[in-house]
Amino acid sequence: MEIKGISAAQKYAAARPAMLPDGLPGAMETARNTAADFAAALAEGEQTAKASMIGTADPHSLVTALAQTELVVETAVTVRNKVVEAYQEILRMPV
Repeated sequence: MEIKGISAAQKYAAARPAMLPDGLPGAMETARNTAADFAAALAEGEQTAKASMIGTADPHSLVTALAQTELVVETAVTVRNKVVEAYQEILRMPV
């Protein structure tokens, strides 16, 4: 009986990595890149707004930067709303 127990434990230990999700590292990298792009877009819009205030940027570039920033913020809010909605749906599931 002891040998079967050890064998079962070894087989379980060998099978455990196969049960882990494969897409998780890729998803984490995608989320990290998305957050970095979001921060870069906001910083670029802020720099353009500052340049426009001191008179070194033309109004067209300011309007373009503000439109891009608005689009980025709206996208982030939409993603946040979907995540909250999914979380609330999970909480409503019967156990």
